[in-house]
Amino acid sequence: MSTATASRPAPGAAPLLLTQRRIWIIFSALIAGMMLSSLDQTIVSTAMPTIVGQLGGVEHQAWITTAYLLATTIVMPIYGKFGDVLGRRNLFLIAIALFTLASIGAAFAGTFWMFVVFRAMQGLGGGGLMILSQAIIADIVPASERGKYMGPLGAIFGLSAVAGPLLGGFFVDHMTWQWAFYINIPIGIAAFTIAWFALTIPNKKSTKKIDMLGVLLLSIATTCLIFFTDFGGSKNHGWGAIETWGWGLGLLTAVVLFVIAEARAEDPIIPLTLFKNRVFVNATAIGFTLGLGMFAAIAFVPTFLQMSSGTSAAVSGLLMLPMMVGLMGTSIYSGIAITKSGKYKGYPIAGALVTAVAMLAFTTLSATTPLWLICVYLFIFGAGLGLIMQVVVLVVQNAVDPSMVGTATSTNNYFREVGASLGVAIFGAMFTNRLSEQLTEVFTGAGATAADAGNATATLDPQTMAQLPDAVREGIVNAYADSLAPVFWYLIPFILIAFVLALFLKQVKLSDTAGMVARGEAIGGAEAEALEAEARTGGSADSGTAGPDAAGSNALRSNADATPGNDAR
Repeated sequence: MSTATASRPAPGAAPLLLTQRRIWIIFSALIAGMMLSSLDQTIVSTAMPTIVGQLGGVEHQAWITTAYLLATTIVMPIYGKFGDVLGRRNLFLIAIALFTLASIGAAFAGTFWMFVVFRAMQGLGGGGLMILSQAIIADIVPASERGKYMGPLGAIFGLSAVAGPLLGGFFVDHMTWQWAFYINIPIGIAAFTIAWFALTIPNKKSTKKIDMLGVLLLSIATTCLIFFTDFGGSKNHGWGAIETWGWGLGLLTAVVLFVIAEARAEDPIIPLTLFKNRVFVNATAIGFTLGLGMFAAIAFVPTFLQMSSGTSAAVSGLLMLPMMVGLMGTSIYSGIAITKSGKYKGYPIAGALVTAVAMLAFTTLSATTPLWLICVYLFIFGAGLGLIMQVVVLVVQNAVDPSMVGTATSTNNYFREVGASLGVAIFGAMFTNRLSEQLTEVFTGAGATAADAGNATATLDPQTMAQLPDAVREGIVNAYADSLAPVFWYLIPFILIAFVLALFLKQVKLSDTAGMVARGEAIGGAEAEALEAEARTGGSADSGTAGPDAAGSNALRSNADATPGNDAR
């Protein structure tokens, strides 16, 4: 990798001054956006049994998670590429607004499938918040210092992993499940306001033709992939069904056409040259395999805790606290340690091993597993994830040219989310199919007709379960335990593949130049601090040294004195 050197922008260009104060102000906007996106990925988990029970979709509950992940996955490369060519500020504001409006729609959804549609719309916004936050950090902070910022962003995910289920459980137990979406409204407004005033980065104008054909074909390929796996894992279709392989044929066709289109595009949405970069390919493969196992576990563990262990929604959310502690601890630690040492290779290796140990422990879960032991398993699981997630993003950003940092970040995340969508679709189908069969047996064994058993299974939620006879309730608990725990055996091999890939991850020197500085869009470091001080005092920052040329000094002073809103719009 060749690290671009900083070049002073042309006099009069009024470049952004990346002082430490400005970096922290921008970082506050990113934290707000990341909190909004990551909170909603987990707040539904503990409320899911109640939502699907009341809206009548127990057998389709995996779609609540799959729809969000599918939409997020489709838009990630779009946000990444458009951010590189158009600037990231307006896109970030659009993502917040879209997410907030979709939350309102989800809260007022009257049917299960309407709810799924609004969850997908949330994903369209959430994907942008996730990608743009990571790309903006690369714009304003050098890779050699980025770990201490990426760590807190990863910690936000860990915090949300607990705050989400806790809030979701509280709303279900004491209010209504709709409050899991009402809460996004004030958070979204606050995040939008903070970003409007704090996200002081310039917008751009595209100089090349936007690759709309690539966007279309990538969206079609992603959709076909998810439907192919969902239909294949469904008991209503299966891998032998013609409609399943219809989606598979659509996937293959779209992928081939996408590769051809990208090879010919003036400015491709995913440049094929990225895949000539060994570090990028390796780190992206780690993210893909990790996504297969990680999101499947996160999506269904709270449901297991709530239904199989007989705990309330609030308690099942509280039991996710150890996972948050583990993830936040290792995420922040690894970020700080990488900043100090400049070495990152050992963390994904250790993280994959720790995560595999946690997956192995999850295979022993049963209705009689002590809650304290489940908490230990979750702590180990979170600690493993914290050592990998943000580190892989840092590696990818450091391995590419600064002009492609958004595209590379989004492509890496895209393949991780493809893995997540596949994991949730395939392993979620395994879980729900087996669960549906066992619940039907429980109800028919209690004397219900096949039709009544089907209705009872489709509308089962924790409140309904509490009113059932002890024998039936015990059968339901065992059905959840027997359906979910074996699924973790299928997740372990993917985590071990991530471990092997991490062993071959190349150690590359971390860049000392922020992306915007390398592209000539900003001045950073000590020079920016000195110029801002000069602008405030109206004289030279150093009495013994002549300042910059008059035109450049005036331009810089004008930029430094500008309000946050003015220098961003």
